[in-house]
Amino acid sequence: MTALTIARLAAEGGVGVETVRYYQRRGLLDTPSRPHGAGSGGGIRRYGPADVRRLRFIRSAQAAGFTLEQIGELLDLDATDDRARARALAAKRLTALDAQIAELERARTSLRRLAHECGSGSDGPCPILTAFDAG
Repeated sequence: MTALTIARLAAEGGVGVETVRYYQRRGLLDTPSRPHGAGSGGGIRRYGPADVRRLRFIRSAQAAGFTLEQIGELLDLDATDDRARARALAAKRLTALDAQIAELERARTSLRRLAHECGSGSDGPCPILTAFDAG
């Protein structure tokens, strides 16, 4: 893989250029220095395979629900090989996911009940509409 522009890095990572810049401002991605001189590539920052891997790591960790702060910590842990802390972060994330899943299951059960009541042919307004209007 040849050196990439920021636009190409963003495309390889499945994000926009502004997302790459945001990650740089947050300290999650390095900002390479600009080369000096004229000619092809003069003044344009270039990124390599390690930057693509790091960007993909960030996106994957976000998809797993980690916050940017937690992702920064995971990236730091990679350099230290602190498996205990990485496991602790994963356990904390699993607990949060379990809570979200439980909430989604409650919402599904409630919506199923409302849909059944709405289709039961009873008189009066649809229970789905009244349930959401009550808030």
